[in-house]
Amino acid sequence: MPQFVNFRLFPRFRALKTLPFSTHRMGMADTLCTHLHQSNGSVENSLSKVKPKLDSRCVIQVLNSCHPKQLLLGVRFFVWAGFQSGYRHSAYTYSKACKLLGIQQNPQIIRDVVLSYEAEGCSVTVNMFREVLKLCKEAQLPDVALWVLRKMEQSFNIRADTVMYNVVIRLCCKNGDIETAEKLTGEMSLNGLYPDLITYMAIVEGFCNAGRPEHAYSVLKVMRLHRCSPNLVLLSAILDGLCKSGSMEMALELLDEMEKGGDCSPNVVTYTSVIQSFCKRGQWAEALDILDRMKSLGCHANHVTVFTLVDSLCVEGRVGEAYKLIDKFVVEHGVSYGDCCSSLVISLIRIKNLDEAEKLFMEMLSGDVRPNSLASSLLLKELCMKDQVLDGFHMLEAIENKGYLSTIEYGIYSILLVGLCQRNHLTEATKLAKIMLKKSVPLQPPYKDGAIDILINSGEKDLVNQLTGIRKGL
Repeated sequence: MPQFVNFRLFPRFRALKTLPFSTHRMGMADTLCTHLHQSNGSVENSLSKVKPKLDSRCVIQVLNSCHPKQLLLGVRFFVWAGFQSGYRHSAYTYSKACKLLGIQQNPQIIRDVVLSYEAEGCSVTVNMFREVLKLCKEAQLPDVALWVLRKMEQSFNIRADTVMYNVVIRLCCKNGDIETAEKLTGEMSLNGLYPDLITYMAIVEGFCNAGRPEHAYSVLKVMRLHRCSPNLVLLSAILDGLCKSGSMEMALELLDEMEKGGDCSPNVVTYTSVIQSFCKRGQWAEALDILDRMKSLGCHANHVTVFTLVDSLCVEGRVGEAYKLIDKFVVEHGVSYGDCCSSLVISLIRIKNLDEAEKLFMEMLSGDVRPNSLASSLLLKELCMKDQVLDGFHMLEAIENKGYLSTIEYGIYSILLVGLCQRNHLTEATKLAKIMLKKSVPLQPPYKDGAIDILINSGEKDLVNQLTGIRKGL
């Protein structure tokens, strides 16, 4: 049990820390601080005499006046401020309050605040406890939140509503305490409350995070019993959990339910999750069956689906099959040829097949197929890393001739430029510098200084001056 504290023995008002806010905010914060620090009875009654028009800056300024010696007062002020007319705390304000008041480091302060309400016989409302629980949520304090929930019922005869239960249930689930979360869910029904979609979503996520997706799946029956319809987010979370745990038979059963349900039909993300799971297990026939299943139901693959399958095949050395798969994606799913080939280029780089990646990339350029930014940048960077800077430069020239240079990351230019300079390819380095100048591409560290010195020594001082004059970020 926490040690009893005499909550009335607060120091008198001390000088307010000055902050660069408006005169109006300064005046309101001053007034609130005076009532807060000089309250001789209920802190909340004293503050309510002000009838302030609050904003987040004013609230934070008052909290600053409580830091670091009057933190309990600060929490009481923050709780009171949270439900004043015309004002509600923002997510940022909750975060700032937890940091200023050290709630995460000293969770006992939340208990002390509730005990101070009890010791003073303070008139406590549901709104006050909502704010206390929101602070527990922000500071991630499941044990304290559960204590607050019990205390408000036992000592103040205030019953929690569904929103308050949900805060505690979600905190318990995130902490891995699924058993307590389930008990609280059952308790809600006994108190005449009904778990809602938010409640069940927390439970489902808790089971999935604990590696128990089969239990998450069973939650669906309970939801339907209570006439709470699952949405696509919840069903997808269960499906993803089943896939990650390898419960593919159950995953396919759920997928079938979703397809037949109508209201929560699976989307491309849902299908891609199942495909990815089959690919990880080397079950490409099953993965391709899902791809065909998508098409038959009018759901088209996207670039993530493409990369998932193509990369999986490349990792297993089945590059030829990956090439064939591209035609399927283009013809049957309408994915662009550029996105498909870019995915294959990236996958070839990942398996260290640089020659094949370079060959495919150049075929794309010759066939007027635009590579994406990631494929272009990764391939150029890889060529530089393999000491093939001239190949990299000629590839960049080819990209430039096609008008595709906008796809190249800025940092790649600097890597390539310093590589050309270091290997004394000054003609190509000068050409690249002029391309950079034309495209307003700035030199970037840590390559900047080395390239500048070499270019200056080769007589390109004017070019260097122009390059270094380009503002970063253009």
